Amino acid sequence: MNDLIQFLLPALYPLLKSEYALSYFQLGLLTLAQQITACILQPVLGLYGDLRPKPYSLALSLAIVAIGVILLATAGSFEGLLVASTVLGLGSALFHPEASRVCRMASGGRLGFAQSSFQVGGNTGTALGPLAAALIVLPLGQFSTIWFGLLAVGGIIILWWVARWFTHHQRMMQAAGAPAATGPTLPRKRLVIAFAVLGALLLSKFVYIETFKAYYVFFLIEKFGLDIPHAQGLLFVFLAAVAFGTFFGGPVGDRIGRKKVIWGSIVGALPFAVLLPHTPLWAAVYLSIIVGLILSSAFSAIVVYAQELMPQKVGMVAGFVFGFAFGIGALGAAALGALADQIGMQQVFSFLSILLCLGFLTVFLPDIE
Repeated sequence: MNDLIQFLLPALYPLLKSEYALSYFQLGLLTLAQQITACILQPVLGLYGDLRPKPYSLALSLAIVAIGVILLATAGSFEGLLVASTVLGLGSALFHPEASRVCRMASGGRLGFAQSSFQVGGNTGTALGPLAAALIVLPLGQFSTIWFGLLAVGGIIILWWVARWFTHHQRMMQAAGAPAATGPTLPRKRLVIAFAVLGALLLSKFVYIETFKAYYVFFLIEKFGLDIPHAQGLLFVFLAAVAFGTFFGGPVGDRIGRKKVIWGSIVGALPFAVLLPHTPLWAAVYLSIIVGLILSSAFSAIVVYAQELMPQKVGMVAGFVFGFAFGIGALGAAALGALADQIGMQQVFSFLSILLCLGFLTVFLPDIE
């Protein structure tokens, strides 16, 4: 529900670009306003949750998202759209660290499986965004996004119930005297290097995917002359592959190790990403599916791997990973949007796969399993 609502903004980009005469760079700024809030706040909120868990903040997060939907539906200028984007990002920032902690608590020891299940929900919502745009938002206009506020209300109800379970489970653990979480005792320097490498891997993955989410429709229109609904449908195909592939990274990481999954995911997608911008439409669609399936498997493995580096700070670590991923993806999308204004979207997509070469840095991650 959250991620479907969050994707309403980029789903509106073709309509907003023509209605408000926006440049690619301005569209990138909207993405940045939405995601940079999450980038800055999620680690802070995650650390605060580690020290003082606030399970009912989950319901509050969807209430803020509902306000963002109303602002998005009624915005009449670029500045209004920036405000709506920021509010949507604030709700998402509050949601992810606490939700990731709940998933870990409910995992029964299958940490990768739990994290993948959580992210599959998010990626499924994101994948449904283009369909919602093609069937509802684009035909009916910007104001029609207000109906998606009902999803946020449904999310508030569900998360209130989850918060009650969270509170009850915490009391049971305290009464049972559950042992404190332990993990590898790496030197500070090794931890710094590990998180720097994880940051580079997140940059490669999320700048690539955020660029696809924001501009793939324009690439298809520019290169193949497709109409907007057809292009939105092909974006759904890519995002559906991302949602489907996300599930496998966690369970496979539980079995063979998360470092192997991270390595195979980012580097494995590289040759297909290189080919994608230079093929006919039918081949580009198939390659987008392959890239989405392979590349998406890394994220849940990265989240759990990072939490295992610092198991006493799972909320802060989840906040860092989600926040950095969203923020760096948005910064990259904004920068590449500005570049596309100068050289064209086809040229940007021709060079985009270079980012995935950062996957080779996985060799510098310590073995902790």
